Amino acid sequence: MSTTPTLNGQVIGQAHYATRSLLERATGPLGLSFGQVVALNALAAGPVERAQLVHRITSTLKIDEPAVRELIDGLVDADLVQVDGSAPHLRLTDGGRATQTRVADAVAGITARLYRDIPAGEAEVAARVLTVVTQRANAELAGA
Repeated sequence: MSTTPTLNGQVIGQAHYATRSLLERATGPLGLSFGQVVALNALAAGPVERAQLVHRITSTLKIDEPAVRELIDGLVDADLVQVDGSAPHLRLTDGGRATQTRVADAVAGITARLYRDIPAGEAEVAARVLTVVTQRANAELAGA
């Protein structure tokens, strides 16, 4: 007899880590950490001021600023990201764009395989629930 799992942090975490492991397996040959993938995706829309990118990644990944600065420096050293202007904006290089496209393609493939037969209505409900849970957790973290 199978039981329906209870929606809780453990179930959400297991889904996150299983999906993240697939992404890391796909991006590992590119020499990217998970945090660097997040940074490349954030820069895909265009240049971002360094402080804004640091804030975005610290708030998304819940890691400290020195760790984020180190992962950004790694992207700059790998010539995937470059610094523009006096108010330092970061942007993807041509190589960074190509790498980010490969990452996006990998994500699209993983998403297609994992979500392929989940009814759209159920996926929408899950997205709304997880968004609320994330907002509440972030509010608690901000209040701590």
